[in-house]
Amino acid sequence: MLALRYLKIFVVLLAGLFGFFVVLGNLLDYDSNYQFVKHVLSMDTTFEGNKLMWRAITSPNAHMVAYWILILLEVIFTLTALFGAYHMLLNSKQSGLKFNEAKRYGYYAFFLGFIIWFLGFIVIGNEWFAMWQSESWNGKDTAMNIVLLWTVFALLLALKDDDLQAKE
Repeated sequence: MLALRYLKIFVVLLAGLFGFFVVLGNLLDYDSNYQFVKHVLSMDTTFEGNKLMWRAITSPNAHMVAYWILILLEVIFTLTALFGAYHMLLNSKQSGLKFNEAKRYGYYAFFLGFIIWFLGFIVIGNEWFAMWQSESWNGKDTAMNIVLLWTVFALLLALKDDDLQAKE
């Protein structure tokens, strides 16, 4: 069904647009987003007497490197999703086999999205650096919402596409 193919293209495009605005925000409002990374890694707003403080990274150089790695991953995510949507659009009226093959960049994008928002923010930020303890620098809920959205989008994308009917 062509409409379902267009929906799949649209959700991959939405992921790319989301990534674009995330990257744009990280670059245009560099300092406030850098402060987020700095405070999460420093663990300076976690509970007083926290026994996990040995995990804290307080080096400004490490903060900058971590932030630029995050931005780089977000750029790759964005470009992969946008290219994926474009590649899917080019193949939207092709056979089911060709369209299913064209979805691979969308899969790569969501895989990167899981690395950034689940591994990066939830596993490393929230659990390793105890971000959940911070009242001011806590991105756990936002990251979880993004991960849930990417999960739904990836499941939709994974639905197999058959050949189109002649009337479509």
